[in-house]
Amino acid sequence: MSGEKNRCDWVPPTDALYCAYHDEEWGVPEYDSRALWEKLVLDGMQAGLSWITILRKRDNIRRAFDGFDPQKVAAYGDADMERLLGDAGIIRSRAKCQAAIDGAKLFLDMQAHGESFSNYLWGFVDGKPIQNSWKTIADVPAKTGLSEQIAKDLKRRGFKFCGPVIVYAFMQAVGMVNDHTIDCHCYEPLRAMGEK
Repeated sequence: MSGEKNRCDWVPPTDALYCAYHDEEWGVPEYDSRALWEKLVLDGMQAGLSWITILRKRDNIRRAFDGFDPQKVAAYGDADMERLLGDAGIIRSRAKCQAAIDGAKLFLDMQAHGESFSNYLWGFVDGKPIQNSWKTIADVPAKTGLSEQIAKDLKRRGFKFCGPVIVYAFMQAVGMVNDHTIDCHCYEPLRAMGEK
């Protein structure tokens, strides 16, 4: 079944989980603020690891972080941190878990000041996905001037694990850029969706 569709070269064709993620999620524009924050946390957790590691643990991470409900995560204390660090189903990094907790507080602070996390992020691309036309995976950059700008602004606000490479991976995942290669079966549908 996986051999029927032409996908971006980074997708292992025999890995059903990875294929489903590529086909159904990666590059699809996401405008929900909570979902965007969750994805930023997950991309930050990927630092130093492979994305498939995060993908395989994602359900456990969601469970451990109360479905990434910012209100709940922002209220985490010492007992919650110890619970997280004792959970073998997630990424047990104190710094990454703390970054998620602090990020929830920052998310809520933005909200309390009338700033939508979605509008903030999508404002960097004028609300529409950047349409790239890469022929091969080798053409796709690891970071861009824009990802450096967004990373700098996120860090200024207090967010952690959001350097320009992580931010670019995040932008690709949430559809702020269409980085499917032009021969991929997802490229044209997402291009059409982004031009509406």
